[in-house]
Amino acid sequence: MSFFDLLTMIGGLALFLYGMHLLGEGLSQLSGGRLESILEKLTNNPIKAVLMGAGVTAVIQSSSATTVMVVGFVNSGIMKLEQAVGIIMGANIGTTVTSWILSLTGIDSSSFFVQLLKPTSFSPILAIVGVVMIMFSHRDKTKSVGAILVGFAVLMFGMDTMSEAVKPLRDVPAFTSILTRFSNPILGMLAGLILTAVIQSSSASVGILQALCQTGAVGYGAAIPIIMGQNIGTCVTAMISGIGASRNAKRAALIHLYFNIIGTVIFMVIFYAINAVNPFAFLKESATPVGIAVIHSLFNVAATLCLLPFSKLLVKLATLTIREEDKPEAVTEEEKILGLLDVRFLDTPSYGVDQSRNVACYMADMARESIILAIDLLNHYNEEKAARVVALEDEVDRFEDALGSYLVKLSAKNLPEKDSNTLNTLLHCIGDFERISDHARNLKEAAEEMYRKDLSFSDKAKEELRVFEQAVTDILDLTVKSFREDDAELAAQVEPLEEVIDSLNLDIKQRHIKRLRKGKCTIELGFILSDISNNFERISDHCSNIAIGMLEEGKSVFDPHAYLEKVKGEDNLDFAGKMMVYQQKYRLP
Repeated sequence: MSFFDLLTMIGGLALFLYGMHLLGEGLSQLSGGRLESILEKLTNNPIKAVLMGAGVTAVIQSSSATTVMVVGFVNSGIMKLEQAVGIIMGANIGTTVTSWILSLTGIDSSSFFVQLLKPTSFSPILAIVGVVMIMFSHRDKTKSVGAILVGFAVLMFGMDTMSEAVKPLRDVPAFTSILTRFSNPILGMLAGLILTAVIQSSSASVGILQALCQTGAVGYGAAIPIIMGQNIGTCVTAMISGIGASRNAKRAALIHLYFNIIGTVIFMVIFYAINAVNPFAFLKESATPVGIAVIHSLFNVAATLCLLPFSKLLVKLATLTIREEDKPEAVTEEEKILGLLDVRFLDTPSYGVDQSRNVACYMADMARESIILAIDLLNHYNEEKAARVVALEDEVDRFEDALGSYLVKLSAKNLPEKDSNTLNTLLHCIGDFERISDHARNLKEAAEEMYRKDLSFSDKAKEELRVFEQAVTDILDLTVKSFREDDAELAAQVEPLEEVIDSLNLDIKQRHIKRLRKGKCTIELGFILSDISNNFERISDHCSNIAIGMLEEGKSVFDPHAYLEKVKGEDNLDFAGKMMVYQQKYRLP
């Protein structure tokens, strides 16, 4: 084998690995986070879990990605450890699909129609179609399909290049002697384990083995132990992802490792025990890509069938390995929700955007609760509720920091246009929700001042404030509901109410000035009333910003002033009609 053959082999390997990456990325983008959502909602049915794990892995072409995703689910509390077992087992079956696709390179026939099935025959066509889709389409789905086609073509071209480059090795005695050593089960397993651990993909390492089969120097006696080692080596990715995770997430990674080790040991003991009594003749034959695919599939299916009934024992083994703390720390609901922002989901960014949205909705609910409590404090001050307002404001601040950092990381990923628009909207909205909770704290301080100084508004001022409070509560409810349900129609109702609240703010201030002139109110109470009224008005402003952010989603430039000018135009009868309804509803007494 010449130096240039070596360069060709390395180039083929590089194209093969890049093609596999491009294919998986395109498939993940096309799924748009739906596959991850399906996995998340799995029931406790182990059969369904295995089938779903196999199906998702077959689609995204990576058992490592599926397992890391499951570790993330367990870490964030989305999934129980018992549910994870079936998916992990299914992932091992799903990854065998890649070896079957790659086995097509071994097709050898003079028949025209059989030759058409060979990847080298149709990959160029797929590449041309894929490039056209990527270059000339403006739709994300079409571009993703194009990426899948190009990825598949590059993968197959790399596989073919690698196979052709290693064929001269059949005449190199040193290479043959090395492979003969791999017939030793222990050495073969170690070779497969190390190769897979380095490239962190059992699909890729199996593909490399299938390429080496083209030399004719790889016998089944050497191939089988290598395949066994590859199944153990693929656990490295999940083990790495478990570092720094919760105890249950680490256990999920361990279950993946234990499953593959136990399955491999059982297979090796039985297989080589039978071989010792009645030697298998095929072990001396040259392995083929199809033969590798058959062995890879049979082993993983058999291991799953054998160990699935003992899934609870695997959980117990992982639990015994990583024991519970004597006094486990209590985890608050807020910490559980923040756990949804798992760094592992950054590798599946569409799902990461979905989880960010869930966290933002929880943040919105907290901001709303803080305002409701603060308004209640204005009427009936209570130390416990006041402390809750402060705690909620602190939590909302924490959520904004965590979400902002996570969304910035997500923005660096290759996101479909829809997810990118959602991410931008979330970035706009979380700041407004945080400011709303700040106003809750301001209202709490106003209520506290009145309580400490034993001050009270006049009956007339109280009646006016009740109308104002109801309007603010309603606009907040409307905003949070529209945000949670992603409802543009509800969001469109926010701005007319915001205009009415602006008018209420001015009316109440003018009425207070009249009472002040008549001596029915004090200057001190006037300052407090003005402070409350301004906070109410600013809360409605932030609600308006959130609603506009939702309605303007997807626009290249976020310009709330341009939107407001458009909707407040004299010819907008719908907007004027909604304002009239709100004016009647929130008329001051």
